[in-house]
Amino acid sequence: MDPLYKPGGVEARWQQTWEDEGLYAAEADDPRETYVVAFPPPNVTGELHVGHALQLALADALVRWRRMLGYNCLFQP
Repeated sequence: MDPLYKPGGVEARWQQTWEDEGLYAAEADDPRETYVVAFPPPNVTGELHVGHALQLALADALVRWRRMLGYNCLFQP
């Protein structure tokens, strides 16, 4: 096994798979239960920090999990 993780090939494959299966799309008339996460823009200074990254990473994980459970999800950062 490589000592370093190189996500390029793995991530590209999964990105294409999720796009092909329409897993990034949220439809207004979908009969499935909805799950929505929306974030306001950054603060007035526009300076992003680790807290922003952590918050978005956690929300991304929650939305992906709900998608896998069959929810109609929208993640709107």
